This record gives sequence, structure tokens and C-alpha cells, in this order.
Amino acid sequence: LDLLSDARFWSDLLTTVILVGCSVALQLVIGLALALALYAAARGVRLISLLNFLPNVVTPVVGAIFLKWLFIGRFGLIDSTLISFDVFPPDWLGDPVWAKVTLILADTWKFMPFLMLVLYAGLQAFDTQLLEAAQIDGANGWQRLRYVILPMMKPLILFVVAIRAMDAFRFFDLVYVITNGGPGTATETITLYTYQIGFRMLEVGKASADIRGDLPWP
Repeated sequence: LDLLSDARFWSDLLTTVILVGCSVALQLVIGLALALALYAAARGVRLISLLNFLPNVVTPVVGAIFLKWLFIGRFGLIDSTLISFDVFPPDWLGDPVWAKVTLILADTWKFMPFLMLVLYAGLQAFDTQLLEAAQIDGANGWQRLRYVILPMMKPLILFVVAIRAMDAFRFFDLVYVITNGGPGTATETITLYTYQIGFRMLEVGKASADIRGDLPWP
């Protein structure tokens, strides 16, 4: 009851839903686009797949430190590069909106390769005769994608989105290292809030109830 009456809990829950929804949607779009590009490529597929999968191999904390070095204000690589071209970048980690955008981009960079490889594997098992029949019937590339490929890939797309969404709700490593929930509590997720009340405020009972709320099932 104490947890459910806590405004910070509901604010963090909304933040988590926004981060998860935006990052998973972006990962699906980019991952599907890259999977289709690899499926259509004739050469270098294995090398490109390996290079794209490298971010997924990197430890989340190490990847988060690298990304924080990129986005940190004034002295970060992105800011330094843009300022050298007389372009003044936003405060990536100090502005509430841009901090959320930064975390969405960071999560996409880290976990998008998983979606890409699973979708690419699904395309490999695709019946090419359906595409050939659609092409003979005069369907262009967009029509083949919309009416042939996506309907056949729908079960696999729903599967990877569900798996990725459940994993993304445990959003902790990247948030803790890059923003630590800041500025203020603008990017504080449910898992980070659980850590705060459990290990910083030592409210073990409340943290235990919050952990139960983090699970992706009732």
C-alpha cells in the first residue's frame, strides 16, 4: 500500500514504459531493416553480421561507460566533434528529454543486433517461391514486404518483441552508469528505484514489493 501510494513509483513506471516502448520499437524497425538488407545482400553477409553483433557481446557496463564518454557534455566525443563544426549540441545527459533519448539510443545500440539476427534467421527459412510468385504477379518491393514478408514473419516478430520487452523492463545497467536516474529522477526506472529504496534507503519491505512489480507477469 505504501508503494502504490508513492508518486515516485508511478512516475518511474511511466518512465520505464516510455523507455521500453520507444527502444523496442526502434530496435524492431532498425533490426528488421538490417535483416532485410542482409537477406538481399550477395556478399559479405557473415562479416557484416559479425560487426553488427559486436555491441551485443560487450558487457553492458563497459558499453555504458563507452556511451557515456560519447554523450558527456562539452568533453564527450559527440559534443567535441559537433562544436568543431560550429554546431552546438543539446545537453544530452542534463536535459530530461534528451537524457531519455540518449538512453533509448544506447539501449538500441546495445540490443538491436539480437533482433536483427533472429529476424535474419527467420528470413533464411522463408519460402522464396512466395516472393517469386508475388514478383511474377507484378508486386513491387514494398508490396512484397507488406503482403508477403511481414505476414509470414508476424509470429517471429511478436516473439522477439515480447522477449526483448520483458528483458528491457529490467533496464538497470545502462541507466545506472550513464545517467544514474538523472537529471533528478527524469530517467529513473523501476529497477533503479528498487535499488535506491532497497540499498540506499534500506526499506527492504518496500523494495521487495517493488521487485514483485518489476516482473513481466501478474
